[in-house]
Amino acid sequence: MTAAASRLPRHLGATAYSSALPPLVASPVHRHLQLRLRVAAATQKRAMADYTQWTKEGLVKHIRHLEAQLRHQKYMQQVPSEPPAPAAPTPTTDITNQQPPSSEPTTSSEAPAGPPKKKARTFDPSKYATRPIALKLAYLGKNYSGFEHQPSGALSSIEEELWKALIKAFLIFPEQPDRVDLNAKALEYSKCGRTDRGVSAFGQVIAIRVRSNASPAAPQETPAAAEGETAGKLEWDPRRDEIDYCRVLNRMLPADIRILAWAPAEEGFSARFSCRERQYRYFFTQPAYTPTPSETGAKDGWLDVEAMRAGAKRFEGLHDFRNFCKIDRTKQISNFMRRVFEADVVEVKDASTALTYLENANLRPEGVDVGGGTVPKVYYFHVRGSAFLWHQIRHMVAILFLVGQGLEPPSVVSELLDVDRHPCKPNYTMADEVPLVLWDCIFPRGVEASVAAVPDVTADGIVLGNSHNPEADVDTNMRDAIEWEWVGQKGAQKHELTGQLWQYWREKKVDELLASQLLQCVSAKTDPGRVFAGADAKKTRGGAVSKRIFEGGNSGRFMGSYVPMMKRPVQISAADANDKWAQSKGFANAAEMTSIKNWRTVLKASKAASEADGEKPKAGRRKSSVVEDSAAVVE
Repeated sequence: MTAAASRLPRHLGATAYSSALPPLVASPVHRHLQLRLRVAAATQKRAMADYTQWTKEGLVKHIRHLEAQLRHQKYMQQVPSEPPAPAAPTPTTDITNQQPPSSEPTTSSEAPAGPPKKKARTFDPSKYATRPIALKLAYLGKNYSGFEHQPSGALSSIEEELWKALIKAFLIFPEQPDRVDLNAKALEYSKCGRTDRGVSAFGQVIAIRVRSNASPAAPQETPAAAEGETAGKLEWDPRRDEIDYCRVLNRMLPADIRILAWAPAEEGFSARFSCRERQYRYFFTQPAYTPTPSETGAKDGWLDVEAMRAGAKRFEGLHDFRNFCKIDRTKQISNFMRRVFEADVVEVKDASTALTYLENANLRPEGVDVGGGTVPKVYYFHVRGSAFLWHQIRHMVAILFLVGQGLEPPSVVSELLDVDRHPCKPNYTMADEVPLVLWDCIFPRGVEASVAAVPDVTADGIVLGNSHNPEADVDTNMRDAIEWEWVGQKGAQKHELTGQLWQYWREKKVDELLASQLLQCVSAKTDPGRVFAGADAKKTRGGAVSKRIFEGGNSGRFMGSYVPMMKRPVQISAADANDKWAQSKGFANAAEMTSIKNWRTVLKASKAASEADGEKPKAGRRKSSVVEDSAAVVE
């Protein structure tokens, strides 16, 4: 403790001492102390007013509480003060009017009516053991803002729903239940993938420390059997005798979020870094949208699936995917090498509902073989890889759709993967998010700790290992080694999950059935195959034909004259994007910023220090200030 700190009264907080420090101090120890106190002051300042991480239900509850307090205050201001009650007159003894005492017991009008209310269930966390576990979950992401909690999101997130369910089930005991904070150290939380808004997952995996049935003192044993019973101690089975996490959580979660399985995890297991393979599927129909009729066959709407498959195969192997992703400048990623184990276009059997009007000759595709059977058909783009960049799958699918529409050859994939010839990404729109599904996550080493097993992790959190080494012999057919406890393995629960999902599926199936019958009814009366002059083309203001482009949504989008991919304007390079963001933080370039140890922590501390000084965060804060903060943090 410095002399300045010792002279301050103990009741003064971090804010008082931070303001007492001089603005510039030469000693590194003083700089370190000054920065720490500024951060503490900022935290103290925001303690009662920061609602950014609260759940929506928590905010509504808090608002109602404040409104009730406000109504009470207004009521107390309107009620006049009551005068003091007059003194009771002294009773006089009148023998003639005195009544004999009643022998019947008197009843109080204030006696409680009915049984007493049941007390709320309380848990004492100190009486329970905790353990790390892995959870495999599935969800339909159309109604959510994404997997990761977004304080500013208009919709709820998957993590927010998980947080509320874990609290209701008394599996975690946070100090602030209304504030979503899965990153608390005590929870040891990690997730395998971060799906964006609208994206679904059928095999997402998270790791978290939760309450356990094990005894805190002796987690492997139960008390000895009573006298007269079998002598000896019964071993506590970490699977058989554990809380049924799947059933408990599924009772608390919405119908479109289900826990499929759980498994015990070792200390240090990471759902992110222990995963060695992620599988995605992107679903689409054939035709992609309503075909435009023509006497020589439909000009659009149908996809050349074989050409798409040829393009998909070019993704396989180790490539630089900087032209197939969105650059996240805040992560300062410089390594865009990713290995794709498999990429293909696969038909989903028995998944389509026949629409007979598509058999009309004027609606059939021109020069494209759609195969036998009923139409429309359902396909999916299947891809397996070690790790993926931001929006990588949706960019890959967008290019394949251009190939399927005949606008680009399959070789365009190889062109974009050649970053020596094309170092900058051309401008194009990525595919829609709703048909994308994180299908599965593979852990070939089970639930063992990932710290010792994976020492080669980049600064941006990407696991390199052998999967990214072009000269390494990589196993592309890995199997999941986690021994999952599936939700249907215990007696009466065997059909519980299936029954829940059946109800949800039937609701959506009836919607599909009614929409299909409506379309069939209308098509039978309006002749959608009838050809009209100019119906197969929409022209721009300049007279050119506007091309309809399929991007994975429910219809095609007119975008004017089609410009080939290699002739389009390009974005700035990834290196320039990283430099530009670093310069906004006061550095000369990205190399200078990333050369600072723990540069992300330094930037956060610098921002907190500015807020403690009453300043608003500004882009381009002077480098000397950030470097001084970095010296204090590193020391």
